[in-house]
Amino acid sequence: MRLAVLDIGSNSVHLLVVDAHVGAPPLPATSHKEVLRLAEYLRPDGSIDDAGQQRLRDFVAEAVEIAEDQGAEQILAFATSAVRDAPNGEALIDSISAQLGVTLNVMSGRDEARVTFLAARRWFGWSAGKILLLDIGGGSLEIAAGQDEYPQAAVSVPLGAGRTYADFIPDPIPTAEEIHRLRKYARSQIGRIAGDINRVGTPDHVVGSSKTFRSLARIAGAAPSGDGIYVPRKLFRRDLPGIIDTLSSRTPEQRATLPGVSEARAGQVLAGAIVAEAAFTIFDVSVMSISPWALREGIIMRKLDLLDSAEATSAMRAAAD
Repeated sequence: MRLAVLDIGSNSVHLLVVDAHVGAPPLPATSHKEVLRLAEYLRPDGSIDDAGQQRLRDFVAEAVEIAEDQGAEQILAFATSAVRDAPNGEALIDSISAQLGVTLNVMSGRDEARVTFLAARRWFGWSAGKILLLDIGGGSLEIAAGQDEYPQAAVSVPLGAGRTYADFIPDPIPTAEEIHRLRKYARSQIGRIAGDINRVGTPDHVVGSSKTFRSLARIAGAAPSGDGIYVPRKLFRRDLPGIIDTLSSRTPEQRATLPGVSEARAGQVLAGAIVAEAAFTIFDVSVMSISPWALREGIIMRKLDLLDSAEATSAMRAAAD
């Protein structure tokens, strides 16, 4: 079946149309993305202002048209931290549903971590053993760990690259004190929930899934995206101090010239690197494998599992009759 996945994040909104079948990897048909930066449209109380709401409605309308033109049978639309945390998020969701006929699901941070873990498990397989997953989004850091398809522990921490960049790094070239403050804050936030993750046990495989981790690995010398998704990519703890030094000594415009760093994320990639270093330190990670699959693919996997289960139940009932 052809499915469309609409991902409304804190940084960008992304439509992915795929051909999906039970037991097979989703095959991308078309993709449409816009850097919206909803976090920049927040009022002091955290609500999304009128301009941000309208930009989101415009993109959703465009996405619906593209999905329909591509023959998508269903649109799986979901929003993460920017809408989840906004006081007027529920009203915005209701208005989008009424005006555009799209059911927009808001995922909790824990569910976001669980579904992203599912995508990582499906990509790396059972041979990966016990997995520790880290995913740095725009508004939050998701962490999950376990040995099954879904994690035994899953948490969400407000340490997204966009959020921490806005809160801690106001200057184009940050001071040592600004970096120190963010590093200290990130470690304290992760330290608070580390016990929940560590109770699962020592991981056999550490996985990173997000644009932030892909960018950091690319800066450190990993293969470019043009080489394809099947090329293994890794990020080593030993490389993070140098990456942070390189990024912090450059303006966002200068960072955008580095491999793997887009102009849209050139500011927040430094904050993401500091958060990544904090997570590597707290969980004593020496090396991470980068997963090309993340939340969107996890949403597709979960949908196919539900369809497969429903078909199996229907077949059993038919056989019983």
